[in-house]
Amino acid sequence: MSSPNDIRKGTVINLDNDLWVVVSFQRVSPGKGSSFVRSRIKSLSSSKVVEHNFKSAENLTFEDVGFKKMQFIFGDEHMLTFMDGRTYEQVAIGRDVIGDDAVYLKEGLDVTVIMHGEKAIAMELPLKIEFTITDTEPAVKGDTASGNVSKEATCDNGLKIRVPIFVSVGDVVRISTDTGEYVERVAQ
Repeated sequence: MSSPNDIRKGTVINLDNDLWVVVSFQRVSPGKGSSFVRSRIKSLSSSKVVEHNFKSAENLTFEDVGFKKMQFIFGDEHMLTFMDGRTYEQVAIGRDVIGDDAVYLKEGLDVTVIMHGEKAIAMELPLKIEFTITDTEPAVKGDTASGNVSKEATCDNGLKIRVPIFVSVGDVVRISTDTGEYVERVAQ
């Protein structure tokens, strides 16, 4: 038995004879009462997403899962396909399972795929990913005087982000996958 304090994104919980994967979680310590973990969990059998609060004193059954380093190779409107670089084994995960993290995927990106038995159930992105800027407005003299210190840019996978005005087309930038924000320009 495990404690709700051990919950992480991608944790698989056996709840009511169904497997649920944790999509997101937040630890809450109210001023009065005991602490709890507020979570969004997704059923692996029905793909239904629900919000569930776990009391800190509750006992949970975590399922054993494996983690495989895989590479994103392609996707369509419903499925995203990943490949193990050593065995060339391919697995597909529904775009709905990946959720908002799908915007960071680009061909050749190394990710961690969470496996339950032979089934791929979730994916974890690296904390930071490098993208090449394919489109942005050039910096205009005087922009900083008006307080305009960032501009919109389009990355090589179509992702739109805010970047500092000194970033130009062809620059490689590092983006945080937690916040979706620009972190730094990569030296070339």
